[in-house]
Amino acid sequence: MANIKSAIKRIKVTRRNNLQNKLYSSNIKTFTKKYYKNLSLLKLNQTEENRLKVSQSLDILVSKIDKAVKRNVLHRNTAARKKSKLALALNKISNT
Repeated sequence: MANIKSAIKRIKVTRRNNLQNKLYSSNIKTFTKKYYKNLSLLKLNQTEENRLKVSQSLDILVSKIDKAVKRNVLHRNTAARKKSKLALALNKISNT
């Protein structure tokens, strides 16, 4: 354990930031799973209601990813790759 007062404070700040970063990452994973679940429902039954669910979940997920980039939890290229992969999955189903 650190003895210097500033080092103790830095440890506390690091722990706090670590928890916040985990929250952003966890949210992205959770909403990604929900998006793919809605996407599979759309694949089985292409109704307007299912399309709406998919587009809403995609909007929320993109928003979460952008917020993680803003907070420096994700690198911007990683975020771009994730968003591109999500859009590609939707386009594959929409074109069939």
